[in-house]
Amino acid sequence: MTLRTAGGLAALTCAATYVVGFALLLTVLAPLGFGTNEIDTAAVVAFIVERPGVLIAWNTTIYVVNALALVLLVVALHRRISDTLPDAGAFTGAIGLIWSTLVLGAGMIANVAVERTLALSDDPEAAAELWQTLHAVELGLGGGNEIAGGMWILVVSLAGLKGGTLGRGIATLGTVSGAAGLLTILPPLGEIAGAVFGLGAIAWFVAVGIALLRGQRHVAPLTA
Repeated sequence: MTLRTAGGLAALTCAATYVVGFALLLTVLAPLGFGTNEIDTAAVVAFIVERPGVLIAWNTTIYVVNALALVLLVVALHRRISDTLPDAGAFTGAIGLIWSTLVLGAGMIANVAVERTLALSDDPEAAAELWQTLHAVELGLGGGNEIAGGMWILVVSLAGLKGGTLGRGIATLGTVSGAAGLLTILPPLGEIAGAVFGLGAIAWFVAVGIALLRGQRHVAPLTA
């Protein structure tokens, strides 16, 4: 298997983790308030006591699996962009690996939060306080803002368009999704921008995955 093919599969894996994450967020986890500013901490603790495996599986999918697939995609796109724009390739590779690290760290913190909360289940107040603290760390690493992800998708899309390695459609998706990710730094826009980023990223990952798997080496570059 070539790096290009592996990168294409990794991109589709990233998209799949987002789809699974959204599906659980809108169904099983909806009553808990995840993805909003009104999380019911007591309900989260009760849910962890009853069904810890669900949150562990969710965290592992949206963070750990996503991060590992993302590393492979970052490397594949770095190689592809560097063929025509070496400096841009180096920059996108660095930003991408930073994002991957933050996502993986958020997942590890999120799973530890579940495990430690379960261990304190005999003291619901202490369990809730601990979970809330660790959840804040998780959000700070990447679960609550998409600065690194938005920047990476944006610069990869623009560099790919400029160098002729990614098409205009991918660049448009990447620009919208990336800009939305950057806007998550603004509290009033956090929820809406986060949703736009997530949905846009799904479409972008799928488009990039298909482009890589088709093996198209170059498209018409953007001329100055």
